[in-house]
Amino acid sequence: MRIEKIVLREMNMTMKAPFTTSFGSVQEKRFLIVEVYDELGNCGYGEGEAFEAPWYTEETTATCWHIIESFLAPILLNRDIEHPREVTQFFKPIRRNMMAKSAVECAVWDAYAKRLGEPLWKVLGGTREKIAVGVSIGLQPTTSQLYDKIDAALEDGYGRIKVKIKPGNDVQLIRAIRERYPDVPLMADANSAYTLDDMDILRQLDAFHLMMIEQPLGADDILNHAKLQKELTTPICLDESIHSYEDVVTAIELRGCGVINVKQARVGGLEEARRIHDLCLHHGIKVWCGGMLESGIGRAHAVALTSLEGFTMPGDTAGSDHYWYEDLIDPIVDVEGGYVHMKDAPGIGYKVNRERLDKYTERKLEL
Repeated sequence: MRIEKIVLREMNMTMKAPFTTSFGSVQEKRFLIVEVYDELGNCGYGEGEAFEAPWYTEETTATCWHIIESFLAPILLNRDIEHPREVTQFFKPIRRNMMAKSAVECAVWDAYAKRLGEPLWKVLGGTREKIAVGVSIGLQPTTSQLYDKIDAALEDGYGRIKVKIKPGNDVQLIRAIRERYPDVPLMADANSAYTLDDMDILRQLDAFHLMMIEQPLGADDILNHAKLQKELTTPICLDESIHSYEDVVTAIELRGCGVINVKQARVGGLEEARRIHDLCLHHGIKVWCGGMLESGIGRAHAVALTSLEGFTMPGDTAGSDHYWYEDLIDPIVDVEGGYVHMKDAPGIGYKVNRERLDKYTERKLEL
């Protein structure tokens, strides 16, 4: 296939409610959509999932636009590609900027699958025709409001609940949830809010039979996560620490975790995510797919990724209506009885609603 045109859009959509973590709160989500066109007119879509501020990784919406416009798009335009896995190698000279790379690489995968007339999940090698999904709930102003969110999620059939924690809002919070919901599969996500000085607090979480504690320590601190894991019976899940296949090799060598959250946006795209999946499957490390408050386009890519055999834990790919008043795709990503069913339509499996795409576009550039 030959890449003949790339369109870059800056979007702005309002979520139904603020999503609050240890590092901040988001309700107005500004993000990028990338369109990649081949010589046959196939259009693939990818999503730039970075936030406006560099609180999750060093990337932002603005830096991703710059990197795509100035560096990544020129590498691909008018270039012949045999397979999307080549894109990762083409982008190697550009250091880091994984979310910018993922936005473009995922769009190439979508265009390639449409060119073949096959659903993306099958082209990736997926084997699951439905995937179990959980829900991620941000910090709430009151425990009562948190209970309302959990009750609503359970009523909607979600099979796993993830809650955010931070210093001063951790052990008592998890204890209260466990007393009310003794059997619900439960995860706690700290978003790097703790240090080894908080060892005694983190040890107390062992009493609540959590599925995992996600990213308790610093984003670049695999070594200290290994030290912490030796002191806990609860598996540690690495998220922000994992940007590449090589990071996973390091984590495995150091025994720094029992679980890895694989997000295609954070590791540079679907090919790197698939390589990480294969490595973890070989070494018996559990994997699951996290969310980035993405629109249906990014969510559809995550759903396709989660069809790979190693994704045995419910992901954060909640239904579109959990976050958005309206989404960019038809039909929306829908959860039935705790599962999302794979689509057989070519590419991401969902039709992008061009009217809504234009409605939420605040800036557009054709390359």
